[in-house]
Order: sequence, then C-alpha cells, then structure tokens
Amino acid sequence: MTKLNCITVDDEPLALGLVSAFVEQTPFLNLTGRYGNAVQALQAIHSKEIHLVFLDIQMPDLNGMELARVLSKTASPDQTKIIFTTAYNQFAVEGYKVDALGYLLKPFGYEEFLETAIKAKKYFDLIQEGNSVPEVEVKDDYLFVKADYKLVRIDFESILYIESLKDYLKIHLVAPAKPVMTLSSLKAIEEKLVPGKFLRLHRSFIVAINKIDSISKNSVHVGSMDISVGDLYKDAFKELLSKWS
Repeated sequence: MTKLNCITVDDEPLALGLVSAFVEQTPFLNLTGRYGNAVQALQAIHSKEIHLVFLDIQMPDLNGMELARVLSKTASPDQTKIIFTTAYNQFAVEGYKVDALGYLLKPFGYEEFLETAIKAKKYFDLIQEGNSVPEVEVKDDYLFVKADYKLVRIDFESILYIESLKDYLKIHLVAPAKPVMTLSSLKAIEEKLVPGKFLRLHRSFIVAINKIDSISKNSVHVGSMDISVGDLYKDAFKELLSKWS
C-alpha cells in the first residue's frame, strides 16, 4: 500500500495542528481531513476511504473511546483503524480492547509518531498481502502474541504457565522475564499449543509440562505457584500422573 489515508481528530486546535503537521510530513501518510470533534470524524469515515484515525480521547459530545467502540464493531480488519493521541495513560487497556493500532501519550514528538505510523503501515501491508494478523500465531517452537500494540515473540521453552484473566491471558515466563498480557481466550491458545508440551488442568490455567516441579493429589506446583486441578480436567491429570509414576 503506497499511502494510508488519514484523518486527525482533536478538540484542541494546537494539538490538532501538531498531529496534522506530523501526518503531512510523513511520506506514506495522506491527510484527507482534520476535525475538531468525533461526530464530524464519524461522518468522514462513512463517506471516505479512511485507513487511519489519529484520535484524541477526551472530547465533548462523542468522545474518542466511544467512536473507537463504534468502529471496532462495524469495521473489517482492512478498514479504518485507530491510533489514540491522548494525555491520559489510564485509557491504554481500553484502547487495546477496541483493537487500536497505537497509543501516543501527549506530549509526543515526531520520532514517537513516526514509529507508531510505521507499525500501522506494516499492519496494512500484511492485510493487503492477504495475511491476517491473528491474536495468537504459533510456529514450531515459539508463538507470537499481540501485546502492547505490537507482536511479541515468546519461546515455548520460556513459558511456565498461562493464566486466564477474563478477556486477557497472562503468560508467565521463566525469570527474569516479566509476564506478557494479551487479549485472547485460553481456548484459542489451547487449540494451537502442542499437546505433548502443554496441558490444561483448570478452566483458568494451562501449564508447561516440563516446568512442573511437583505433583500432589489434586494440584501441580510450578515454582511458587500451586495450580489446583479442575473437575473437568481430572482425566488429563490422571494421565499426567501415570507418566510421572
């Protein structure tokens, strides 16, 4: 894709002018409009082919997050995507839920802007080539997950266990690596993992079999974590016990 059609949306004229100038000086972005409120932006999105919206969150009438929720329910993956431009970092998790491509925290400079814009271009290039951008993509000995607005590689050997937290997964890793959070379901990742290496033992947990330190009557122990075995997974646990005995 040679150029991405963009609009900028912010109720503060100075902020709107700055992000619009950043768009105009970026060779692969095409500024097709700038708007002082989200209602005008929504009308533009419905009447033009818009790839990217650089969107402020705190605005009167319809705020940026509300607009993003509308778009996330109606747009297909190759249509309009959001990059938030905001002074408030508490909206980062909400931004991830509406599948935003980026989150620029004000005040930001052109270097940060360009880095985020390049990620967006790579996303649309993948879509144009016919490749989807899955929540979880599994290779031979590692997987990619979407986390912090980018694809993060995780080697199977580094995984201790995977924990489900409502709409999110928390992938616990061998120290000193910190856990990785991604928006997905345990079922979605379970279907893609190698059965001989990972085992679901609870509705909220999948464990790496070779990271289990010990097994007791109704639980497994991974490091300092005790994971109880759910009723639905007793048969799988018995099979594991038979291999350990």
